[in-house]
Amino acid sequence: MADVAPTAHAHRAGLTSFVGRRHDLAALAAHLRESRLVTLTGPGGVGKTRTALEVAGRATFPDGVHVAELASVTDPTQLAPAVATALGVADQSNRAAADRVIGHLRGRTALLLLDNCEHLLDAGARFVTRLLDALPGLRVLATSREPLGIAGEQVHLLTPLAVPSDADVASAGSLDHVPAVRLLVDRARAVLPGFAVTPDNREAVAQLCKQLDGMPLAIELAALRLRSLSVSQVVARLHRRFQLLSSGHRGAGPRHRSLRALIDWSHDLCGPDERLLWARLAVFPSAVGLEPIEGVCGFGELTDDRLLDAIDGLVGKSVLVAARTGERIRYRQFVTLREYGLELLDASGERELLHRRHRDHYRARAAAMVERWCGPHQAEDLAQLREDHPNLLAALAWSADTPGEERAGADLASLLRYHWIAGGFLTYGRRWLERLLDRLEPAVPERGHALWVAAWVALIQGDRGVARGYLGECARIAEDLGDVAMAGHAAHWRALLNLFEGDLQPSIRLYREAIRIHREVGDPGAELTAAFQLAMAQAYAGREHEALRTCREVRELSGRHGELWAHGYALWVSAICHVHLGERVAAREAITGTMEIERDFRDGVCTALSTEVASWVAAAYGHVENAAVLAAVAGSVWRQLGTTLEAFGPHALADARDCAARIEEALGAERALAIRERYANVTVSEAVALGLELAAHAGPPVRRAPRACGSEPVAPLTRREQEVATLIADGLSNKEIAERLTISSRTVDGHVERILRKLDFSSRTQVASWVAASAAG
Repeated sequence: MADVAPTAHAHRAGLTSFVGRRHDLAALAAHLRESRLVTLTGPGGVGKTRTALEVAGRATFPDGVHVAELASVTDPTQLAPAVATALGVADQSNRAAADRVIGHLRGRTALLLLDNCEHLLDAGARFVTRLLDALPGLRVLATSREPLGIAGEQVHLLTPLAVPSDADVASAGSLDHVPAVRLLVDRARAVLPGFAVTPDNREAVAQLCKQLDGMPLAIELAALRLRSLSVSQVVARLHRRFQLLSSGHRGAGPRHRSLRALIDWSHDLCGPDERLLWARLAVFPSAVGLEPIEGVCGFGELTDDRLLDAIDGLVGKSVLVAARTGERIRYRQFVTLREYGLELLDASGERELLHRRHRDHYRARAAAMVERWCGPHQAEDLAQLREDHPNLLAALAWSADTPGEERAGADLASLLRYHWIAGGFLTYGRRWLERLLDRLEPAVPERGHALWVAAWVALIQGDRGVARGYLGECARIAEDLGDVAMAGHAAHWRALLNLFEGDLQPSIRLYREAIRIHREVGDPGAELTAAFQLAMAQAYAGREHEALRTCREVRELSGRHGELWAHGYALWVSAICHVHLGERVAAREAITGTMEIERDFRDGVCTALSTEVASWVAAAYGHVENAAVLAAVAGSVWRQLGTTLEAFGPHALADARDCAARIEEALGAERALAIRERYANVTVSEAVALGLELAAHAGPPVRRAPRACGSEPVAPLTRREQEVATLIADGLSNKEIAERLTISSRTVDGHVERILRKLDFSSRTQVASWVAASAAG
């Protein structure tokens, strides 16, 4: 089962030691105590990101530290959605992303780190101002080459590391106290373990640090050269190149000239294939795996072993960073090096070609996902596209902004249908579909398919009027083109519109027509989706036994294909039918099955719907307090999504209201309100865990644990969290736990954070005591 990313992201652990900056760290900590907005500024390569992450890692906020990296955001309108995604805020509503972020952080005392804001200054200033106005408990730490320009902003200029003074060089003493020298020695030892400052190289070391102006990135790049050159040889070559480039870059500051000169020189040291790959890789705005690099960059001279050798060479020169998670590797570039690569790409004349190849690669990936959607790889494909989300947005943006590429872009947006719907990116999907629809000529196939996908998204967001208009136009295009498959989708989503409007008999008729067409054209994924939705219409038309037969057919077909997404929804509809029929055991088993599937899919809508039905199941067993907890949890998830059960039609809403009335009658209004308030901020993953705990087992009502070491958690720990807690008790660090469980350190950080929050503890020692007490009990 895939690990779920935490809502509050712990800071990223550095792969190398953090050197120097003691005074900067102290000053930034003080600024954060005194000011709600602190902006860390400085030139590129000075170490703003690393320093900010170190500050964030040392900070203590009751509701955690959230990190949003903005380097890959190419459009100011995508800033707020990018932050929402980084925070793990569900993207399945029609609310503005800023509103969803505010809703997610409301009532919390937390730190938000916005990294690399310099290309988004205006949008960043507006966004941060809105957050700070709405969230009194929030503090923001931003990194940028320029201040955001907001009233009350505390700016901290990060200067380069201190370099040896003339007195240091003249004396016979050690240079270990000089931060720039310490950094050089530390990084040099990574490639040359025996490296040290000796009487023979002491003066050259001091000169190298001074010529690089103490710039951390420049020092790190220079340290790599010490594998094959002496310090004196590096200094000699830097000196000549710096003098040459300074005369051509008088408009830039000396530190920028030094850094650019060093990057120029690193580029010169690359072989022809490495230089070509460096330029081509700039088309990727974020980390990617080997397959996209091969598909986009591997042509012409760069194919097969030559491409792999070029990748290896760039990794060796730290132009490309290989991040490993088990056997998986993703490659990324530092922002400065990617910006340099974009200049190289412009100069090469290949920029348009690379953007087209980039878009077409992800278009082919999306098409393959649709083709094999009705199969065992659904969760894996969704997880892969989540990782590639910034690249998908870049491909769509280029298509929308490049004349002649709109149809291909609309095709990509339509093929990403499951990424938008099941992957949790509804707002993104609707934005790009509508943007491309505005640029498409009428009556082309790409427009017809974009219309029904956009209608699907709009229906889930509750915008039925918008969906009705899209589907009417889609049906006309399908008829004009004689496109049978498109006509099937027009009927399918018109059926969902009827269902959500409570018009059940026309809905059932249209679903049968759509299923016939989907089967005729050979689209089992669409057929399964229409079938479980048909079962919902049947269930609310008073035909529960017929609906259960439809659900069994869905599960049988999905079982033959190894499919789970529609299977899970079919179980959810089955649970509704069993509740209506008074079949408590069957209802409990069905809804438990759905929630087990949701552990992998992270479909926020399905989680909210399932938790609603789990509440009805608990009420049917007479466990009214459990039902109240589950109803409150469902309400929390709906609020995070920015929608309500009402979007799914009057019949489901009526069931929920009946259950709410039973709860309030049994517990009283005051007790019911107290439970809703207690569970007002439950996350999607916690909702699944609570649903499984309370719906899968008939037992006494859930009680909120006292806030003391050794008590039961507010929300039960998942199996993986139990494993992590046990390893904490064994004395393992987060890094050691990651190695033991073969997961990333960042994932472990998230598990630890959630364990502390669930147990209401503030230290690992308390977790260890709790584990010991649980074992003794």
